[in-house]
Amino acid sequence: MTSLLRVHNLTVSADGFGAGEGQSLERPFGYADPGEMFAWAGATASWPNRTDPGGSRGLDDYMTRDFGRDIGAEIMGRGKFGPQTGPWEDLDWQGWWGDEPPFGTPVLVLTHHPRPSFTLGATTFHFTDAAPAVALEQARAAAGGGDVRLGGGPTTVRSFLDAGLVDTLHVAECPDVRLGRGSRLWTSPDELEDRYHHEAVPSPSGVVHHLFWR
Repeated sequence: MTSLLRVHNLTVSADGFGAGEGQSLERPFGYADPGEMFAWAGATASWPNRTDPGGSRGLDDYMTRDFGRDIGAEIMGRGKFGPQTGPWEDLDWQGWWGDEPPFGTPVLVLTHHPRPSFTLGATTFHFTDAAPAVALEQARAAAGGGDVRLGGGPTTVRSFLDAGLVDTLHVAECPDVRLGRGSRLWTSPDELEDRYHHEAVPSPSGVVHHLFWR
């Protein structure tokens, strides 16, 4: 059985942006406030960065836990890996996550400027300029029979959606957040209803979970 390409916990504003303009080393999401965008996940019992006991259960917690289920590899765009563009000027940069990235799998970073692979903890980063379909085959080969998670950002996810490669998609919409410009997934989730079944499920936290499947 071919492994699935899954998107989990991609969080967007009410106008469809997953990040604002102005990404930098200090602001991975540009002028968007990650504390506001990801409050729904950060409040859950299963949030991996939780330092205190407790946290909410229910739908938001289920979605947070489902993020890592049966994942054997990840694909991400270069903007998720770091803020640099163009040829790599600093090969010492190894991503936002420090010595123990949260992935624990092979990760394929899509870039027009490949660089040597490296390993941090249980995560190995590979860099490829392959088109989406080829990158997916590379990720499946690295996944060891597990599914492949498409980690973002929104522009990368949209390119795989437009290529017809995504099997399941979970997007958390923040109805009270509007960004106006930045990295956009959609104008409306209705754009995908010609290709996917779609359920929109409101959560007590205020976010709306959009679930898509073929």
